Amino acid sequence: MTLCKYFTLFMALLGTPLFIIISAFALLSFYSVGIDVSVVIIEMSRLADTPLLVSLPLFIFAGTLLSESGTPHRMLNLSRLLLGWMPGGLAVVSLIVCAVFTAFTGASGVTIFALGGLLFPALLKDRYSEKFSLGLITSSGSLGLLFPPSLPLILYGVIAEERIDQLFLAGIVPGVVMLILLVGFSVSKSPKKDRDRVSPSRGEIIAGLREAAWELPLPVIVLGGIYGGFLVPGEAAAVTAFYVLVVEVMVYRDIEFSRLPAIMVQSMMFFGGILVILAASMASTNFLVDREVPMRLFEIIRHYISSKYTFLLLLNLFLLIVGSMLDIFSALILVVPLIVPVAEGYGINLIHLGIVFLTNLQIGYCTPPVGLNLFLASYRFEKPVVELYTATLPFLALQMASLVLITYVPFLSLFLVNLLG
Repeated sequence: MTLCKYFTLFMALLGTPLFIIISAFALLSFYSVGIDVSVVIIEMSRLADTPLLVSLPLFIFAGTLLSESGTPHRMLNLSRLLLGWMPGGLAVVSLIVCAVFTAFTGASGVTIFALGGLLFPALLKDRYSEKFSLGLITSSGSLGLLFPPSLPLILYGVIAEERIDQLFLAGIVPGVVMLILLVGFSVSKSPKKDRDRVSPSRGEIIAGLREAAWELPLPVIVLGGIYGGFLVPGEAAAVTAFYVLVVEVMVYRDIEFSRLPAIMVQSMMFFGGILVILAASMASTNFLVDREVPMRLFEIIRHYISSKYTFLLLLNLFLLIVGSMLDIFSALILVVPLIVPVAEGYGINLIHLGIVFLTNLQIGYCTPPVGLNLFLASYRFEKPVVELYTATLPFLALQMASLVLITYVPFLSLFLVNLLG
């Protein structure tokens, strides 16, 4: 077993892909205790039979289509017409549009690259400071991960074997709380010119609604279909993917038929990476469960920490570090199987735990020194990454405050679940 650990560590230091490291660990671990290594392949094939897994590639495909189309421009235009007149209007628009876009695409990098080029010059034109604008866009890149149909929410549900429809409900109130805190701060930073803005005419609003008319029903399709009892999550994903395909290719014609194969390959490569890592991780997790590693870990932690609130505090610190070093999908796949049994030992609701997990990992994207959003924004806007550190600090502080509320007030996560779930 010790040899397995040293070998996998050596592979990691060499820069070996993550799925190879996890697969090697699983194979060597089972072999070291005399178990036929074919059990790893069995566990991988078992994952393919998971009904909830089918929603992932479909939502990924829909999100890729949206990111490659004119949807970001139409969303921004409509939001500016509806909210741009209010104090801090453009900043509020930026927060909401980024949150909605990230919820459907599931990747903050896509949001920064797709919307950053539109939002950054617009914020500067409206006399927002460069520092504020950079911090706002960088922080907003991962803001929608708590809102349905967020891919990380689905992935957590698959790994923790929790209901995805309940996770969709659980993320709404915490996501809104975080959004309200950031909106309040953005309004306080609005320039004078922004406070004197004239409201758009009725004709302009109607034109904006017509322009985005085909994309506005998307949240209704997902949420209305699932909670209206018409669709299960997998069916909602299929309907969403088909609807987006028809709208973007045949109605708006933003995407030509000749580009579809490349977009399909791009989205399925993304899903394939998640699937391979997840399959290898499930095999490794089953080995750890068979060896009672989570229970031993729980006993060790329980020996030093008796309060679940102290455990949650340490968990938050740990997840913030993990979130700043790994992408959210790898972090979920690697950490959730180990933490879930420990959290259950402390009597923590796993739906609530999922929201705490994602909130931490979302903040980790913007946490110095190695948060992914910081480097993506640095590359996108050609700014030194150190400049991004200081720009995001006020937004990071507000997100941390919301994390404390979400962690220690489970009511926020469980209110809609108890009411509707």
